[in-house]
Amino acid sequence: MIEWWNSLSTLMKVLWAITLSASLIFIIQSILTFIGADSGSDFDTDADASGLDSLDADAADAAHGTGMGLLTFRNFINFFIGFGWSAILLRDSISSTTLLMVISVVVGVAVVFLVMMLFRWLSGMQQSGNINVFKSAVGCEGKVYLRIPAERSGQGKVQITINDAVREYEAVTDGPALPNGASIRRHPPRGSN
Repeated sequence: MIEWWNSLSTLMKVLWAITLSASLIFIIQSILTFIGADSGSDFDTDADASGLDSLDADAADAAHGTGMGLLTFRNFINFFIGFGWSAILLRDSISSTTLLMVISVVVGVAVVFLVMMLFRWLSGMQQSGNINVFKSAVGCEGKVYLRIPAERSGQGKVQITINDAVREYEAVTDGPALPNGASIRRHPPRGSN
C-alpha cells in the first residue's frame, strides 16, 4: 500500500485524499440519516465544534422550503465525490490535466444538481397526514362523546368517522344542548355553498 501511495503523482495523491475523505464523510452522513441522528436536532451555541455546520445553517435558512440549499456541507461532499471519483477514474483516459479537471468539475456540479433534484422530487411526495376537519367532516355522521352545551356556551366532544377511521374532536352547537350518545352530522359553515 505504501509503495502504491509513493508511486502516485502529487495531483493523484491530492485527488485520492479528497475523494476518500469525501466518501468517508458521505458514508457517515448516510448512516446518521438512516438512524435518524441528523433529523434537525440542532444545538444553539456560540461556538461551532467543527466550523462546518455553519455552512448548512445559513444556506438552509435561505433555501427554507426547497428541501435543500445550494451551499450546504452535504452538497460540498456530493461535489467532491463526483469530482474526485471522476478524476481518478478518467485519469488514464485523459492525458490533459486541464481537460481532466474541467470534466471532473462538470461531473461534480452534475452530481450536486442531480441530488438536489432528487431531494426536491422526494420532498414533493411528503404528506402532512393531517385532516382538514372543516372540509373532510362535512356530511359525516358521528356521536356525541361528551355533552355539548347549548348555543356555543361551551365545548363538548364528538366522535366522527372520516375516511373509515373514528376521530375525536371538540365541538360546539348553535342549537340546544346535545346529550352524550346523540347522533350528529357536520354541516357546512354558514354562508358557504
